[in-house]
Amino acid sequence: MHEGRLTRRTVIVGGGEAGDKLISAIDKQEDKDVQIVGIFDDRNDERAPNSVPGYHKLGTVDDFIQFARRTRIDLVIFSLPISAETRILQMLKKLWVLPVDIRLSAHSNKLRFRPRSYSYIGSVPVIDVFDRPIADWDFVMKWLFDKFVGGLALIATAPVMALVAIAIKLDSRGPVLFKQKRYGFNNDLIEVYKFRSMYVDATDATASKLVTKGDPRVTRVGRFIRKASLDELPQLFNVVFRGNLSLVGPRPHAVNAKAQTRLYDEAVDGYFARHRVKPGVTGWAQINGWRGETDTEEKIQKRVEFDLYYIENWSVLLDLYIVAMTPYALLKTENAY
Repeated sequence: MHEGRLTRRTVIVGGGEAGDKLISAIDKQEDKDVQIVGIFDDRNDERAPNSVPGYHKLGTVDDFIQFARRTRIDLVIFSLPISAETRILQMLKKLWVLPVDIRLSAHSNKLRFRPRSYSYIGSVPVIDVFDRPIADWDFVMKWLFDKFVGGLALIATAPVMALVAIAIKLDSRGPVLFKQKRYGFNNDLIEVYKFRSMYVDATDATASKLVTKGDPRVTRVGRFIRKASLDELPQLFNVVFRGNLSLVGPRPHAVNAKAQTRLYDEAVDGYFARHRVKPGVTGWAQINGWRGETDTEEKIQKRVEFDLYYIENWSVLLDLYIVAMTPYALLKTENAY
């Protein structure tokens, strides 16, 4: 259990005496399921020394965000007192975009709530602040959904994909498929497949310039398959074989995609929170009319708003509903170029 995936890799935010007491209490647990990997603290004074017995301070909260992008972290525990409300809120605003459980230690707080307000790490009381979305058995159910329903979709659309591939080959020179780097789970860069819809010497792998109505870079076949979203069908290979896309989830965006002149994460506060789950081929935003061009900040803000709603309200039934409604959503082509 301590060596396997059931062990939760844990970071403590807040060092000093409170952090020392919390770590000591956790380490005393005989059957603990947490492995503390380090401490992060924004303070640089005597209240937050560079280490507590057995553990070193690894950096600030900003450093932790980059750390969590590079290595698996399952749980964050704040050792700060509840009275440090302003500091906690400032840190939470940075950390809630990560796919981790966030807890506030109640071990040394004099303020006591009703027993059902707490969860426990062994016998150490904590207050739940954020839960990692789609975790544990929900994660298994979504994986099975992707493989089974995604596999059926791949078989059903295979004849259509064959016809599209032939049309692309006859229409313009170049490869049939186009690979593009996009943001995936936890901000990882993934490579997704699409049917090539642009002339080969005009392809834009980073999407630094969004496709607009009448864009001369788009081929004749490309205009049709983009309108009908047929260019996205090869992403079923990502779902079924590579596993870096889900059938349903927030749509993955290209790394340099912009709304007007600003990158998406600059235009939307908390944008990266949509990456707490695996991106999808279709999603809640798309069936609610927010597919296609995102040329204004309002459009990307609305898309992120619907993405976050999906993440917080996920269920297998919701995924089934989105899959069923996707063909109807594709009939609305006014924003698809």
